[in-house]
Amino acid sequence: MSQVLPGDAAPVHDLIGIGFGPSNVAMAIALREHNARVGRQEAVTAHFFEQQPRFGWHRGMLIDDATMQVSFLKDLVTQRNPTSEFSFLCYLKDRGRLIDFINHKNLFPLRVEFHDYLEWAAAKVDDVVSYGHEVVGVTPYVRDGVVEYLDVTVRSAEGLAVHRARNLVVGTGLRPAMPEGVERGDRVWHNSELLTRVDELEGTSPSRFVVVGAGQSAAENVAYLHRRFPEAEVCAVFSRYGYSPADDSSFANRIFDPDAVDEYFAAPEDVKRRLMDYHGNTNYSVVDIDLIDDLYRQAYQEKVLGTERLRFLNVSRLTDVKEAPDGVRATVKSLVSGEETDLDADVVVFATGYDSADPIGILGEVADRCPRDDQGRVQVERDYRIVTESELRCGIYLQGGTEHTHGITSSLLSNIAIRVGEILDSLLERGATAAAAPRPVADGTGSVAR
Repeated sequence: MSQVLPGDAAPVHDLIGIGFGPSNVAMAIALREHNARVGRQEAVTAHFFEQQPRFGWHRGMLIDDATMQVSFLKDLVTQRNPTSEFSFLCYLKDRGRLIDFINHKNLFPLRVEFHDYLEWAAAKVDDVVSYGHEVVGVTPYVRDGVVEYLDVTVRSAEGLAVHRARNLVVGTGLRPAMPEGVERGDRVWHNSELLTRVDELEGTSPSRFVVVGAGQSAAENVAYLHRRFPEAEVCAVFSRYGYSPADDSSFANRIFDPDAVDEYFAAPEDVKRRLMDYHGNTNYSVVDIDLIDDLYRQAYQEKVLGTERLRFLNVSRLTDVKEAPDGVRATVKSLVSGEETDLDADVVVFATGYDSADPIGILGEVADRCPRDDQGRVQVERDYRIVTESELRCGIYLQGGTEHTHGITSSLLSNIAIRVGEILDSLLERGATAAAAPRPVADGTGSVAR
């Protein structure tokens, strides 16, 4: 595979973005709006690289009746710039549905509609993104003992190429989590791939599904499979007595406010832990109360009619999964009695959440210049910039992977517009752009230096 290295005339981007999910789409929009205000001489130059062939955000979970858990006002821009042409309301106007949405009297759009909004917004800034390009490494460009730039190696169908940047913003998202010892397969799925895999069952007559998990995605999967396959039994397995309702009350929702990030960041470690314990039920392993009620109503109706297809194996856990070409056997153990039950199923779906990827794992030797705390976590400043050794002058900003420093909104949509505004402000205030500190001078060696 060929490799192209930056040469004398290669541009140095003020910012390179790794990943182009909602967070970095919002970043691209903030840059676009800033550049439109200040003019060409003060513009911030940026480019983003995304390994997917096109924009996509949890496509495998876009169940037709699933709704967002956050208000449409927490879109990519509104909390930062309420007059932005990139808002959800502008999207509705463009799609001809603004009046219909207003009449709907609902703050929470369908998830498939919000995904369409994200695609619409991403398309408006697609001149600054290269899809089908995977960042595979980052190396420092060192001059006189100081890291002046970061060289980002990108792999695409054309080969390898290296792009140079003054700053990085990392928005690589989350990774599907499976229980230890369980691997995905033809009949063992993670819920993130539900809709991309379920069509494989068309033309067959599945008799049983097992869904593992107690959160919103698990409950949505149970409801969807029960509706999609009217002859099949759907077994929900979780260690609780029942699904726990999400706390979306007005006071609890303040944990998602921008001011809450300031307070969380400044709080001692023991207070941070308590806040997460207190308010984890706003987001983690909880289910919308309406969906809980719908599932209970359906289960009770089936019990009355003697046609029980919806089964809840509560206070239980799945202890073993054995996949075969024609099915999968799931072993479920009661946490009360210890009794084990084998369930032969067509598919087992694990709605077991996501893990944050190591936010600086892709940085290679640059990561060695980013000191960790006593728990091995990356240290992050209030402006989402990683703490680095003084010799590293480049800024590395994180969109995600900062829950330990910035709180529960680290990887959520709730604070996305404010966060990208703060990152942009940091770039400008630190003078980390060409407009603030002109840099590129050819040094005669085929590299760009100062």
